[in-house]
Amino acid sequence: MFAVTRLRVSPGSAGDLPADLDRLLAALSARPGFLGGESGRCADDPELWALVTRWDGVGAYRRALSAAEVKMAGAPVWLHAVDEPGAFLPLEESPGSRGA
Repeated sequence: MFAVTRLRVSPGSAGDLPADLDRLLAALSARPGFLGGESGRCADDPELWALVTRWDGVGAYRRALSAAEVKMAGAPVWLHAVDEPGAFLPLEESPGSRGA
């Protein structure tokens, strides 16, 4: 599965965000089931950023989010999170995706 967290950040508040994202990715990468991740800034909207991570399952992702070190590293990042669902199953793993 993969997770997408979109972040809305005003230009004046973005100064520490790259370092905050690096700290969060480091904390997530230490959790079981983490397969990879990256972050970046939108090419068309400089106030929109994204954090994308890949996991070996929804359970590993949710357990990682509940770890204390992830909560601490994530707090300055999630402050900017857009409130929307963010956990996705690839089409080959999604129920009902065959023949869609």
